[in-house]
Amino acid sequence: MHDPTHHAQNESGPALPASLIERFRRIRAVSESICAPLQIEDYVVQSMPDASPPKWHLAHVSWFFEAFVLQPFLPGYRVLDEAYDLLFNSYYETHGKPFPRASRGLLSRPGVAEVYRYRQHVDAAMDELLARPPADHTAEILRRVELGLQHEQQHQELLLMDILHLLAQNPLRPAYRSDLRPAPTQLPDEPHWQAYAGGLQPIGHAGEGFAFDCETPRHRQFLEDFRLASRPVSCAEYLAFIADAGYARPELWLADGWNLVRQANWRAPLYWQREDGQWREMTLGGLRPLDLQAPVCHISFFEADAYARWAGARLPSEAEWEIAARDLPISGNFRESDHLHPVAVPPTAAMAQLYGDVWEWTASAYRPYPGFRPLPGSLGEYNGKFMCGQMVLRGGCCVTPQPHIRATYRNFFYPAMRWQFAGLRLAKEA
Repeated sequence: MHDPTHHAQNESGPALPASLIERFRRIRAVSESICAPLQIEDYVVQSMPDASPPKWHLAHVSWFFEAFVLQPFLPGYRVLDEAYDLLFNSYYETHGKPFPRASRGLLSRPGVAEVYRYRQHVDAAMDELLARPPADHTAEILRRVELGLQHEQQHQELLLMDILHLLAQNPLRPAYRSDLRPAPTQLPDEPHWQAYAGGLQPIGHAGEGFAFDCETPRHRQFLEDFRLASRPVSCAEYLAFIADAGYARPELWLADGWNLVRQANWRAPLYWQREDGQWREMTLGGLRPLDLQAPVCHISFFEADAYARWAGARLPSEAEWEIAARDLPISGNFRESDHLHPVAVPPTAAMAQLYGDVWEWTASAYRPYPGFRPLPGSLGEYNGKFMCGQMVLRGGCCVTPQPHIRATYRNFFYPAMRWQFAGLRLAKEA
């Protein structure tokens, strides 16, 4: 189904910037490089309903460019297979009928080789379009290509999350990669509290550069003075919570969280296991001894909230987090660092690890900002329809592409989810 608001014209305009074309090719190549260490069987398995097989990720991000860029704007574009519009549509109900998410692992066909041929087909057509875009729609094509690239970078992170979850189900505990960059051996400093002034503060994206629609419009929020911990909570600190019967004390938990703890028998973060008196953690590098100094990871909002209450603190709001991060350089342990796991940082007097390592749960519900307007057409489903029942996380993580993140970026997950690389930072009133 074509977007009814745009119709390609035959008259071509000038080629889009060479830098965009090169960036398109580079980002597309990264997705395939992430899958290169996999065995062919790994591409097809779906380890849980919230995860997707790697093969599906590779096809879906290609479908996105096909459905929202090529079909509306490249004259004469021919799809490789009509069935792909059903199989690889994620959730765009106004575009067509998506294949059920929980059943993606049943799609043994098309095969992996056919999915890679599909990617090549889409990439060749994108090269043609970017070299000769329809003159009347160049600006809209630019916007959609940028959205498609940001979308693919989101799926690169999801790929690594889903691969880890898949391999963690295997009793052999296979490593995704055995050549990951080792974590530095260092002791972080004791956390201190950094004070911030409240008042009427501007929040949200403004100015140049890409942002998702949910990061806008820029608006004002009133905040009381507050303090943030200088670094995220470490694994050693979280172990103290476990040792103090944190998972057995209902007074620490929200009601839904306590019900989940009992039903799912949670006793530690996801991927932690205790063997012969030692804690180990499943990582993309295989099963490893728990790094006590690294930020705790793979915890749900409920666990983060319970820990904060146990520690006599609370989770920050997303506005508080943004105020602390907005003037800091975007640097840290991202995917490009090639640890693919949180690591400890050397002692520092400044705020540490606001960017990278772990997504930090906030106390803020994922809701629209005042004056929010979704994108027109089917692309309006990208974010807006998920603004219910989810919580905001900030800052990126060890598998986030560094160019993808910014201070205003709003990630969101349901409060029970914990297969993402999520941790926490404590907050207090001033």
